[in-house]
Amino acid sequence: MTRGEVRFVCHGCGAAVDAARALPFRCPNAGAPGDDTDHLLVPEDAPGPFPAGGEPDPFLRYRALLSPYRLARAAGLPDAAWAELAGGLDAALARVDGRGFRLTPLGAEPALARAAGLRGELWVKDETGNVSGSHKARHLMLVMLHLRVVEAARLPAGDGLRGRRLAIASCGNAALAAAVVARAADWPLEVFIPPDASGTVTARLRELGAAVAVCPRRPGEAGDPCFLRFREAVQAGAIPFGVQGPENGLAIEGGRTLAYELADQLRAAGAPPVTLFVQVGGGALASALGQGFATAARLGALARPPRLVAVQAAGCAPLARAWERLGPSPLGAAARARSRFMWPWEETPASVAHGILDDETYDWWATAEAMRATGGAPVVVSEEALRRAHALARAHTAVAASATGTAGLAGALAAPPEGAALVVFSGVER
Repeated sequence: MTRGEVRFVCHGCGAAVDAARALPFRCPNAGAPGDDTDHLLVPEDAPGPFPAGGEPDPFLRYRALLSPYRLARAAGLPDAAWAELAGGLDAALARVDGRGFRLTPLGAEPALARAAGLRGELWVKDETGNVSGSHKARHLMLVMLHLRVVEAARLPAGDGLRGRRLAIASCGNAALAAAVVARAADWPLEVFIPPDASGTVTARLRELGAAVAVCPRRPGEAGDPCFLRFREAVQAGAIPFGVQGPENGLAIEGGRTLAYELADQLRAAGAPPVTLFVQVGGGALASALGQGFATAARLGALARPPRLVAVQAAGCAPLARAWERLGPSPLGAAARARSRFMWPWEETPASVAHGILDDETYDWWATAEAMRATGGAPVVVSEEALRRAHALARAHTAVAASATGTAGLAGALAAPPEGAALVVFSGVER
């Protein structure tokens, strides 16, 4: 391999980024005066076949599908160098958080299905035992591995990296994930959180060495104040270390490992085609699963991706609003007119599932693309459904997930599927 073979392409404007020469975070055309394009850098498709390895660490098992690994090989680093980078960071995570990355359990939950009144099987993927207690660290692990690769290979994209701090906007699980990964990598991190963030979360962030900035809403300002302050930090030189795809395309790619695991596990279990109900705030999880399942199907790991249903709370549902406005419009045209479909939720978001209260679904377009491709749609659920789903999950499974983490089940309660259902419980009860 030679340098320059790993590229990211913006799904909105078509701009291409050579990952050896520039960091594939935000599209270089984003933010231009008058620009209304939905920008997201997506890695070009990895060649097959679908990995058949048996490593318990997903960042080793599925490495051939990950752009930082392909970049490392293109830059002349051997396979053993990836194993050393990923393994060393994983060992550091275990020291910081008590666990590294391992494949997480998937199982049928017949008692929960009966209690929920579902006619078909119900499969639950349990991410509460993952690094920092949710799936969020998957997104950020790949970002950190990319930073480590460009450093190790001494690529032009890595010039001056160590002089820049990391930054993230989050109210909980993503912030904790970022703090754990940053501490393991010994990289300074600034976290932008709302005034009502959990005291337990805030204390843990400071314990992990993160600099915490509390961001109240400012009169007349539209959008999430934490995200706006994060954007200002990035413009001042910080590295975007969050889970919004338009700010860092690598974060979405890291979440694909969850879909790769599920493809392997569903195939091994002989599970039927399913409807995937996924909780959606900013949209990183849904878009990553959509992309990951599409890749798995393209490479023959599954006959077809599951039908994707995006679950939003009635107290904040910008994706459902965008989907309704989208109707039969071409997705390509929608990508070039973002403000017609996606803008900040006008009211102050409120829900027991506070982790999906993003003012905007930043990854709305990629999530809509996956729903279109699989015959899915959004479903907006009531607070009653969210509370009932949480209570049922706690009563009928051994998974200690939060109300945010069980919100996908609320979608299955509100729109029961004809066949089997799949949900991801992510975000441990704190």
